[in-house]
Amino acid sequence: MHHFKSVALAAAFALAATPIRASAPEEAVAAAKDWRASNGAEIVAEFASLLAAQNVAGGGMEVERNVKTIVHAYAQRGFQMKRFEAEDASPLIYGAKDYPGAVRTIAIYAHYDGQPVNEADWTNPPFKPTLYTRAIDDGGEIIPLPGHGEAIDDDWRLYARSAGDDKAPIIALIAALDALEAKGMTPSVNIRLVFDGEEEAGSPNLGKYLTDNEALFSDIDLWLFCDGPKHQSGRSQLVFGARGVTDMGITVYGPNRGLHSGHYGNWAPGPGWRLVNLLASMKDDEGRVLIRDFYKGTKPVTAADRRAIAAMPPVDDALRAEFGLAETEMKDALLAERILLPALNLKGLKSAEVGEKARNVIPPTATASIGVRLAAGNDPDVMLDRIENHIKREGYFIVRDEPDQAVRLAHPLIAKVTRHGGYPAVRSRLDDPAIAPLTAALKKAAPDLILTPTLGGSLPLFLFTEVSDAPIVILPIANFDDNQHAADENIRLGDFFGGVEAYAAALVMDE
Repeated sequence: MHHFKSVALAAAFALAATPIRASAPEEAVAAAKDWRASNGAEIVAEFASLLAAQNVAGGGMEVERNVKTIVHAYAQRGFQMKRFEAEDASPLIYGAKDYPGAVRTIAIYAHYDGQPVNEADWTNPPFKPTLYTRAIDDGGEIIPLPGHGEAIDDDWRLYARSAGDDKAPIIALIAALDALEAKGMTPSVNIRLVFDGEEEAGSPNLGKYLTDNEALFSDIDLWLFCDGPKHQSGRSQLVFGARGVTDMGITVYGPNRGLHSGHYGNWAPGPGWRLVNLLASMKDDEGRVLIRDFYKGTKPVTAADRRAIAAMPPVDDALRAEFGLAETEMKDALLAERILLPALNLKGLKSAEVGEKARNVIPPTATASIGVRLAAGNDPDVMLDRIENHIKREGYFIVRDEPDQAVRLAHPLIAKVTRHGGYPAVRSRLDDPAIAPLTAALKKAAPDLILTPTLGGSLPLFLFTEVSDAPIVILPIANFDDNQHAADENIRLGDFFGGVEAYAAALVMDE
């Protein structure tokens, strides 16, 4: 593995003057640009080396390779590193470093695990990082990793699992620290690191890791989450929250075995029809959820939220064109507004077979998977209660297990409801004074920075609110078209190095 502490770095340190506090984040941005110019190839090589380590959560020795690499890299830079472990789980990596004169402490979260892969879907092996001149879909061609001193084109893309989600911040932060040190600049903040190894598996052990070590997080003034994509316009964004999530399965019943539809059609009720009618009762054609009290308790949209939304670049028309949608919900209401509300999504449904496998049968069951994206103020269990109550109002008798013959004969409409776990949304105030210095610093790296009230996706932010009362914000650095969770995941190197500049500016935010 190539380490940043190369001969060039040692020489830079030798020439550096006595460490000084950066007078403004602009100097940190300039330092990051200079560091890229002289060490860009080494940074990309370091990144590619980490991407080559397989990282599906619970992946044994391959996950351990990730952990050892990350711990070693940050320990080299003076961080006190710990690892929290649980049986049959990927470790949580924790790091800490204090700086003289620091006036606040920030905690930086990222995750080193990635989604499972189906290698057959990838253009190149997912754990063989491959560099292209631009996106594959735009006719990009494979090129070798750059050599020392070679200029790096912003449009080059590095393809590998977790290139965009979420190893990029781990390496970009290292590069930012090195860039500052090479210029003799000292961060104005103490730094805590929290690198999750199970985020893509739902972070099942994260809550215990945090609560068992709660004292380590007592002095944090701001949480900076480094995950997710940039805005669809391509501009950088600072996001003030993320949706929560929960879901349930619903199975409705017809005959206790499949029946010939010629003999029993028009007589035996079909569970597929029952299910689609039940689902149709939950949402109208415009996208409004009809379940009683579904929107009740949702955190109101503030004046600051509305100002932020109004200042965002318009992307809805372009997204409709890209996705082939003539119209979107609520008469083309803005996406940025819609994700501030809870959403009821149909993840999938099944009753018998379709196409060539379809048969003339009335099947015994029909099943739907319902997903709920939660807005701030929504309790996961309460939201599932509201859906259950709606199912009851539609005349269904709810069971938790397969109904026996006695239950079938006693109730015309039966629904088996399977509730799954979830977690609430978290949303910080856009006008929180604790976040203002960070916002000001980031605007030095990205003058057109977008302030976004919430992400549409979900992150387990609520776990951090249980051990710390510090506000939480999210700073994505990956290009919005990075194919996260999908085949040919990638990161545009211009966005990656923009992240290095953003982190450098954030580390020297003004007091």
